[in-house]
Amino acid sequence: MILLDSVYINTGGGLVLLKYLVDCFESAFDNVFYLFDKRTENIFKKIPLEKKMFISNSILERYFFYKKNKHQFNKVICFGNLPPNIRLNAKVFVYFHQKLFLEIPGNFSIKNKFIIFFKQNILNFIKNNTDYWLVQSNTMKIELAKKYFNGFSGKIVKLPFYPKLEFSKLSVPRIAGSLLYVSNSSPHKNHYKLIESFCLAYDEINKSSLTITVPISDVNLCDLIKEKINLGYPIINVGFIEREKLAELYLSHEYLIFPSLAESFGLGLAEAIDGGCKIIAADLNYTYEVCEPSLVFNPYSVESMKNAIVTAVQNELPYAQKLIENDISKIMQLLAD
Repeated sequence: MILLDSVYINTGGGLVLLKYLVDCFESAFDNVFYLFDKRTENIFKKIPLEKKMFISNSILERYFFYKKNKHQFNKVICFGNLPPNIRLNAKVFVYFHQKLFLEIPGNFSIKNKFIIFFKQNILNFIKNNTDYWLVQSNTMKIELAKKYFNGFSGKIVKLPFYPKLEFSKLSVPRIAGSLLYVSNSSPHKNHYKLIESFCLAYDEINKSSLTITVPISDVNLCDLIKEKINLGYPIINVGFIEREKLAELYLSHEYLIFPSLAESFGLGLAEAIDGGCKIIAADLNYTYEVCEPSLVFNPYSVESMKNAIVTAVQNELPYAQKLIENDISKIMQLLAD
């Protein structure tokens, strides 16, 4: 039996990929059991009860699950960066897609730095409980090998995948000069600098608009957005948006702006290119793994980001070119062999 362990996935791009992965598993395999984060109960309610278990995303609960079921599975794929807590008598794959396990952005608070450092040490302690690591990009492969395996990458395989949105049946007018950022509000997503940069750019050229997808649960960031809107800045926060409605967002905007400080992949970049957006992105390695962008900026610099926005709105920029492929069939083959 195959186990898909996704205990540490409950939101954001990781959840988008997980839902796609589950759909593929349901189509390809009969003998699958799912271990989910309990916060996703409503999302995966259609999976038969006998094929799934929901637990909290705690180290202890996950340990007890593996201790009790260590002989039940012959193949395990952990979609959530961490191998099983114990070594299993099974072939184990870990899909690693969290850049923060490799490098902590310097602008993180002391509290957030401590949390990530603690998680990095857990990973280092259990890193040998897997046979293979799967990653989204060459950069992730190199950095994972360097940080945890003394540069050895023999057991790290690059297999990017992502679900494509349906654009062909939609007819949506694209608003010239409009900016879009599809992302949750984690600190490394860099919303505060983006909002400051956009407001400075708007003060200078009095053009453009910015649409973001910040959930209402992030009270501080939502309060800042409301403050800027009340001051007259054309910022639209659509909040958390269902994936089915994302295609319309991409089609209605000219630019995707992507200021994230740390990404293993950058799902929004690939989706936006498919939707015909031009790409203004952080001058970081993950951007160039996914695409040749229309324009780049220094994501740590408000001035650099502001200048990029001004340049994009006032000039005709080239379209970005996507560089990645969907290797989901190769992942399925790994588990079928």
